[in-house]
Amino acid sequence: MDPIEAPPSSLGAERRRRRSEDPITALHYQLSVARSEGKLEALVLVDDRGCLVAGAGSWPVCEELAAYAPLLAEPDLPTSAAVGTRIADLSREVLVRPLPLGTAEALLAVRGGGDDRSAFVARAAAGCRRILRAA
Repeated sequence: MDPIEAPPSSLGAERRRRRSEDPITALHYQLSVARSEGKLEALVLVDDRGCLVAGAGSWPVCEELAAYAPLLAEPDLPTSAAVGTRIADLSREVLVRPLPLGTAEALLAVRGGGDDRSAFVARAAAGCRRILRAA
């Protein structure tokens, strides 16, 4: 699984319409824009244990993506048969990418969208890095 790289076109251009000094709210705004522009069902930022940090989309879908993202990122981890079946189902429709954050790593998970959803995930990743660096 490749880490997310910032798209060159996202650097330097000011496109933000909504802002917040609160990092969690700012992350939600960032993910919401990427979700809307990419026509994604849901987009979440989670820690390496599956705890939802911020998300955009319906709450149940965001919670499920958060819980399964680490398992989707590391499919060789041992799981029960029921969990393994759900992971197999989700792996066909969910894209999970690592998001290196200095000494820590998070995950961005996206459900829905077309073949070009990687570009929207990369843009969201760049925004999340910017927000978290400023926090």
